[in-house]
Amino acid sequence: CPFVLRQRESKWLDMLNNWDKWMAKKHKKIRLRCQKGIPPSLRGRAWQYLSGSKVKLEQNVGKFDELDLLPGEPKWLDVIERDLHRQFPFHEMFVSRGGHGQQDLFRVLKAYTLYRPEEGYCQAQAPIAAVLLMHMPAEQAFWCLVQICEKYLPGYYSEKLEAIQLDGQILFSLLHKVSPVAYKHLSKQKIDPILYMTEWFMCAFSRTLPWSSVLRVWDMFFCEGVKIIFRVGLVLLKHTLGSSDKLKSCQGQYETMERLRALSPKIMQETFLVQEVIELPVTERQIEREHLIQLKKWRETHGELQCKSPPRLHGAKAISEAEPPTRKALEPVPSIIVPPGPAPVPKARKSKEKNREKASSSPTNSPGAEGNGAPGSARELLHPQSSPHHQSKESLCSRESEDTYL
Repeated sequence: CPFVLRQRESKWLDMLNNWDKWMAKKHKKIRLRCQKGIPPSLRGRAWQYLSGSKVKLEQNVGKFDELDLLPGEPKWLDVIERDLHRQFPFHEMFVSRGGHGQQDLFRVLKAYTLYRPEEGYCQAQAPIAAVLLMHMPAEQAFWCLVQICEKYLPGYYSEKLEAIQLDGQILFSLLHKVSPVAYKHLSKQKIDPILYMTEWFMCAFSRTLPWSSVLRVWDMFFCEGVKIIFRVGLVLLKHTLGSSDKLKSCQGQYETMERLRALSPKIMQETFLVQEVIELPVTERQIEREHLIQLKKWRETHGELQCKSPPRLHGAKAISEAEPPTRKALEPVPSIIVPPGPAPVPKARKSKEKNREKASSSPTNSPGAEGNGAPGSARELLHPQSSPHHQSKESLCSRESEDTYL
């Protein structure tokens, strides 16, 4: 319904224009609105605010352009070039070789290899960057990709894929609680989680789910973090292998893998999947506790992790709180500027001065009195729009060109 959509757009605009206040005091409301789905016209902008990439860009003005001008490492450029045409080949942005979509995708992925040369390029980053480019310009997509790789899924795209292997074990352990039947079947078939969950997690389901479901999952993922990816994986496993009826047609290892590669459209349908994900009681605390258990097991069998990635942050709130306090990008501009003037006068002195003024009948006291204070201060306070510093009620961040970037 167009009217409902306009209403939701209006609510989201209000949130985006007062983002820091909402993040500080009404984060639960943001989460609920992300679960309902972000309006398409504001999705790109909302993802930038949720991920903290808006702030990151403001802290690194000109950095992307600087990286864009550098030639790049030939070994990465060749691999990136070969992957460009594989990303959403039927989408109008990426359909033509050398078209603007493929060019921007190349620029974003190349810039990342220069920004993090120790990581370089991983094929799973291409679909992530492509989805971002469908919603925002190249520079914004680059910083959004940086936040995903560094804050949401740290270590996922490093050479040894240690982080993804650990998360595979975490997923499998959580499955024991969510669907004992599916857990028992996968254990019996000796199917390692890395065989079915790698593409799911590394591409954030962008190559698995129908498009409308991808967008709804990403809305929640940017707000709530990696637990959404775990929940989606658990829902898919539960509804594919979670009952004896479902297991009749996949008795062996090969049949089970085929079933997981060709998931039922019904369980991937947007409304069904989102509701199941919201209702699944898997928390950040459970994931972190399981992470410590699996890390201990890893050290016993493999030794120390070779990739020292930063700890992951569970969603927008955690990222916002971890940011340094200088948040110029999202600061609202005050409507009234109080000019510098003399120090405030104590109440007792004020009343004495008033009495003196009343007692004094000299006409020279009144007209020239204003001249001693800050010039034009009364006019600025009463009519703030006449002040050169005054801005409208909108905060700085409302002056965006990406409001309706599609």
